[in-house]
Amino acid sequence: MKYFLYIACLLSAFNVFSQERVTSGVELADPTILQHKGAYYLYGTGKSNGFLVFTSSDLKSWRGPAGIKDGYALFKNDAFGSRGFWAPHVFFHSNRFYMAYTADENIAIAESKSPLGPFKQQLIKPISGKVKQIDPFVFIDGGKKYLYHVRVQEGNRIFVAEMKDDFSDIKPETLKECIRATEPWENTANSSWAVTEGPTVIKHKRNYYLFYSANDFRNVDYAVGYAVAPSPYGPWKKSGGNPIISKYHTGKNGSGHGDLIKNSRGDWYYVLHVHGSKAGFSRVSGLVKIKFVDNGSEPDKVIMEPGSFFYLEKAN
Repeated sequence: MKYFLYIACLLSAFNVFSQERVTSGVELADPTILQHKGAYYLYGTGKSNGFLVFTSSDLKSWRGPAGIKDGYALFKNDAFGSRGFWAPHVFFHSNRFYMAYTADENIAIAESKSPLGPFKQQLIKPISGKVKQIDPFVFIDGGKKYLYHVRVQEGNRIFVAEMKDDFSDIKPETLKECIRATEPWENTANSSWAVTEGPTVIKHKRNYYLFYSANDFRNVDYAVGYAVAPSPYGPWKKSGGNPIISKYHTGKNGSGHGDLIKNSRGDWYYVLHVHGSKAGFSRVSGLVKIKFVDNGSEPDKVIMEPGSFFYLEKAN
């Protein structure tokens, strides 16, 4: 009996926060939000044959799925991939919408005339690479285009490479590692395969901020940190305040892997997923508010505003 009580206590300690049942939440993992002409578009991991899209006017209530193809913004056979459609990043450039995404543990980029799709490729192919590559994020700065992504090689490590001007591929000679898991909070399970993933990059004032998630996504300690650099290539210095978003900040297990979005008032939010409560395993989308705080002669600090977490709810 004492043995079973001991195991129960261990399990209770591991699952620090119990997840309430969310009956109307949007069940998308690795979410990203595009803002365009006063509307918001939400995409993420959720289906085996492509990516759904939901729409909102206030970032809280979401309608859909609203994709042009039975709710899908990107559907299998219109672009690269047969399975494992993960972690999309959608952006607008030169009057076209682009979706960088993972499929078959490779990265591909499709385009569309509308944020609702259909996102397609004229030449169906992935980005070149000799290892598995996931979690793309495209960052444009000073006319140059960069692909931040995860290479599944001796752990999940975040890399950057400059892209060709038409987004058709990377320039292999520019490939450079950004960060890997080196700190205790980034590998709480002491796994032999350490994980940093889900990169998002923005420029704030004169510095570049790389937001990322660490730990296995199934771990309740999945969390978000950031690093700062003077250029898109680094060198990246991780914040001493990491993680800035975790189960201790949100009250939800597995808080991580998302993207930044600025609302119409100029407030910054981080869209992310947390562990769901259904039988088996599920992930539900949510938002937290973040802000940049003056740090004297050092780059601004980033903090999550306490109590700001809320679920993204489906509209009635």
